[in-house]
Amino acid sequence: MQARPPGPGNVALVHDFLLDLRGAERVFLEMCALWPDAPIFTAVYDEDGTEGRFAGREVNTSFLQRVRPNARTFRTLLPFYPAAVESFDLSGFDLVVSSSSAWAHAAICDEGTTHVSYCHNPFRYAWNDRDRTLAARREPVSRAVLRSLFHRWRQWDWIAAQRVDGYLANSQTTHRRIQAYFGRDSRVVHPPVDTERFDPSAAADGRPGDHHLVLSELMSHKRIDVAIHAFNRLRFPLVVAGDGPDMRRLRSLAGPTVSFTGRVSDQDVAHLLERSRALVVTAIEEFGIAAVEAQAAGRPVLAVGVGGALETVVDGVTGHLWQGGPAELAKAVLDFDAGSVDPAECVRSAARFDRSVFRRRLPQEIQRVLERVPEGELEREHRVPPRPLPRSRVFNRRGGAGARQRRG
Repeated sequence: MQARPPGPGNVALVHDFLLDLRGAERVFLEMCALWPDAPIFTAVYDEDGTEGRFAGREVNTSFLQRVRPNARTFRTLLPFYPAAVESFDLSGFDLVVSSSSAWAHAAICDEGTTHVSYCHNPFRYAWNDRDRTLAARREPVSRAVLRSLFHRWRQWDWIAAQRVDGYLANSQTTHRRIQAYFGRDSRVVHPPVDTERFDPSAAADGRPGDHHLVLSELMSHKRIDVAIHAFNRLRFPLVVAGDGPDMRRLRSLAGPTVSFTGRVSDQDVAHLLERSRALVVTAIEEFGIAAVEAQAAGRPVLAVGVGGALETVVDGVTGHLWQGGPAELAKAVLDFDAGSVDPAECVRSAARFDRSVFRRRLPQEIQRVLERVPEGELEREHRVPPRPLPRSRVFNRRGGAGARQRRG
């Protein structure tokens, strides 16, 4: 039986930014479904960029909304996001649930409020990807400025992490990073995947399509260039689905067998996955929703054997794990017989991460924090005595920092 989520009348939901629909935003959509009446707080919001998925919700934004950034320009405001998230007026809520891959976990709550943060990853560019990010800056002055910013961000981030009552991690990789960077314990709740929107029967005849597929935001840390160089060498068809700031560079590297679709709809994603030979994952993912989606579509995954792939891909059964660069990926493609993979095994593997599991586990783990169940850092001695699970009651808020957008 699914655990009853905390009552919506006194719960607030916080997310970094809502400008497009990536993996973190899809997880947040499932959180919103659990608390359909809870107000949302986010630094900046674009209803069109998020395909209207949050229309009809009370969306509270920060002072940065006046600049009207979009998915391409919001990074220029990086130094201001800490102040933006700390400006939210979260007074009076019994429970705050944040969804954070950067700064949402830093929301400031009343001392009587319980704050549970679902962490997709500590802010990548200040922590685990800091050195690569700095090395990419060739101009010494900008590199020095960015280094100073990251140093201050780390200090602020660590302090913010100590205010959170309980952390939930999306994977074992994120769990270890929370412990290493913040000195906090966490429990793993894997992200939800809508496995039912795929038709594995398209791959059930054992005759996969001709193309391999990359499905990703086109960012430098995703290492899509590794796949492009490998398939240039193999002269095999590769379809790259997704958009991002690295698109122009990647196009310049692509040979005649590599094609780009740009951003595609959920329906087109399902079609591409169901008819691919295999999904190719070149990044070290914290979790990697696309790898689970591929298996839900009955197709195997060729993934870097580090990070989230160790939790989602069954090596030799639902895919193949490899490590290295273009040469190693090319060898993995040649050595792995995608046609021998049983689509039913892939579907069974994906079912472990179905959104029904998330809908059950997330409320259970939040309840654990509310009841102060001892679990490492989840029990904090200075907190007030336990309160019962919040019930739905009439709770009207007025005021609040930043611009408010109410969707009728």
